[in-house]
Amino acid sequence: MKKLLYIALFFGFGLNAVAQQEAMFTHYMFNTLNINSGYAGSRNALSVVAINRNQWVGFEGAPITQTVSLHSPLFKKSFAGGLTIMKDKIGPTNLSTVTLDLAYRMKVSETATLSFGLKGGLNVFNSQLTTLDLTTQGDQSFSNNFKSKLMPNFGFGMYYQSTRFYAGLSTPKILENSTASSAVSGGNFLSTKRHYYFIGGGIFNLSPRLVFRPSTFVKATLGAPLEVDLTSLFVVDDLFWGGAMFRTGDAVGLLFGININKQLQFGYSFDWSYAINSVTSKAGSHEIMLRYEFIFRDKEKIRSPRYF
Repeated sequence: MKKLLYIALFFGFGLNAVAQQEAMFTHYMFNTLNINSGYAGSRNALSVVAINRNQWVGFEGAPITQTVSLHSPLFKKSFAGGLTIMKDKIGPTNLSTVTLDLAYRMKVSETATLSFGLKGGLNVFNSQLTTLDLTTQGDQSFSNNFKSKLMPNFGFGMYYQSTRFYAGLSTPKILENSTASSAVSGGNFLSTKRHYYFIGGGIFNLSPRLVFRPSTFVKATLGAPLEVDLTSLFVVDDLFWGGAMFRTGDAVGLLFGININKQLQFGYSFDWSYAINSVTSKAGSHEIMLRYEFIFRDKEKIRSPRYF
């Protein structure tokens, strides 16, 4: 019975529930390129971000997600490019993604930039259903593995940034791909839905040493409840940061981090899912973030600190 419960959670929460189709990150404010191609080049440096997320730690087959992204201005600031590589594993299923981003950036004032970005990528999906240890054997739905399937996609993003505020609208995967196999009655094992995202935030100086950095991430999908992440971070002496997050219908959590130097940042978060706590007490998720920036040597581009 325990194994069957795990399987139900994998397929219910991880694959067929549209609210959980895209990988989630508590450090979304450090990983904006993943959802919005217009963000490319916004840090005026070659910025590299790596995140590892272990969701529902201790729960057999729980989601594990790794991503590395990089982006940089190109052609004298007017254009920018980016690259993201991601691997998302849930139980016996794996989804690997590679995307390229191209953004056009234009000044709308002395302190603000508006960007338009295009994202193109390739998703590779496969599963190993026969590796599941079933309590009841002989279920034909799990008698075959899925062969790897290539699923191309493309997306669009708009991103506005000033010295004290940012906002973005995007839909990173416009095509609604589906994976068909005879392994599951009815044909489609995974049918993706188009997601629409809004991200925004700002900074407020509370004192010479303390900065308040609120942010929000809104996720909308046809046929699923609107999901909102709300995060409040406090930055001390431009060195340490910490705060709390709330994700509607899912989780609460804490974030901590340090600017090791002007180029290297480290962050850690823990969130607890009250949505699945009634099923299992193993609902804690851990996330580690590293960001390193190869700073270009001119006065404008070494502006410090950079909050977003």
